[in-house]
Amino acid sequence: MDIKRVAINAVTETIVMTVVHMDYKGQVAKRINEKMPLATVKGFRKGAVPKDLVAKQYGKGIKQEEVKKVVDLALERYIQSERLNLLGTPLPVVNEGLDWDAEELTFEFEIGLVPNFEIDLDAKNDIVKYIVTADDKLIDGQVERIQKQFGKAIPQEVVAADSDINGVFTNEAEGIGNTTTINLSIFKDQATADKFIGKKVGDVVTVNTKGLFQDDHQLMDYLKVGHDNVHDLAIDVDFTIETINASEPAELNQELFDQLFGEGTVATLEELKAKIKEDAESQFAQQADQKLLGDVTEFLIENTKFELPEAFLKKWLQTVGEKKLSPEEAEVEYARSEKGLRFQLIEGKAMAQSDIKITFEDLKTFTTKNIRQQMAQYGQTNPTDEEVQGIVARVLSNQDEVKRLSEQVVAEKLLEVFKEKANPTTKEVTYEEFIAASYGE
Repeated sequence: MDIKRVAINAVTETIVMTVVHMDYKGQVAKRINEKMPLATVKGFRKGAVPKDLVAKQYGKGIKQEEVKKVVDLALERYIQSERLNLLGTPLPVVNEGLDWDAEELTFEFEIGLVPNFEIDLDAKNDIVKYIVTADDKLIDGQVERIQKQFGKAIPQEVVAADSDINGVFTNEAEGIGNTTTINLSIFKDQATADKFIGKKVGDVVTVNTKGLFQDDHQLMDYLKVGHDNVHDLAIDVDFTIETINASEPAELNQELFDQLFGEGTVATLEELKAKIKEDAESQFAQQADQKLLGDVTEFLIENTKFELPEAFLKKWLQTVGEKKLSPEEAEVEYARSEKGLRFQLIEGKAMAQSDIKITFEDLKTFTTKNIRQQMAQYGQTNPTDEEVQGIVARVLSNQDEVKRLSEQVVAEKLLEVFKEKANPTTKEVTYEEFIAASYGE
């Protein structure tokens, strides 16, 4: 068998395979011999059909099957031996005029190659690493929320200015139907708040989303509207009142502190505020790291130029999946997935250039840390190693979980590389300022 590669462009090639009689004749003859005892031809007893008649009746189909096996195996071995780094899988080039009686049979497969490129992690950039602080306004607000959450709810007949109102925001046409609790202080203007004063359980209040809150992003929390829609959303939504309560704030005492953080962890208001600040800034640091990772990734995608086998991938997309795509559908799918593909290639290159490898011990350590954090959230602050490792073993026995956790380990390792190599500018901000920066506003 003769195999060669023919370049179409830098990232697309054709593998040309020429199969000769010697490559498959032995297996074809063996299959025909196996067929003879079972062959049936009119005028001959079963098992007594002459070999040439058996070959005439079954030979072409057997030949096609055996040639396909030879070609598939040779293609797989060739890709391995040449160490070809492919995007997608080889696509057979259709040859309607193939003469199966010829001594030599030629088959072609189009392949898309991973492009050869380098990334410059040290490139000059304007990326910012945010240090997010919990300011007094945020901390005091959290103290108030704690007092309200653990305070005593006193049912009310009608809505007053300081009422906590539980109900459902709905707009059927926009698919909005979110149950939430509101206080009239959340609204941007007093006229909106006044619509609720004096209302009872079961009443419906209609408001418009345009300028409803001080910050349009609050629509994401109260109405579960996506970020891409919040700024231009100007629709009426109905709020159906389900319960009305006045709140008697909880007393800031040792009983409440122990309930929140465990016995003896916090003893004073100052210690409570310090704990709130510590916990909040720990969460903010994780969010800031995610933004940094996203910003560096976006920078690399925009500034790392390489060619993709676009025409090949669009053809390949038509052949994969349960539902075959039309050329037009493949165009849409390629446009949707191109950026993600570029990210995957850049991520792989960044790992290779930085010599990042993921070991089972890395995965086990990461999973153990996550399990302990989750257990602490549910009050299990001192689980035994045996308990934790038992959970870790169960988690890592699930292949879907292993894949998900591996992606998180990769992201964590890349983040450390990016922090060092990208040399971002450090900027200290409040959480409100960080949210504004995150959404580019």
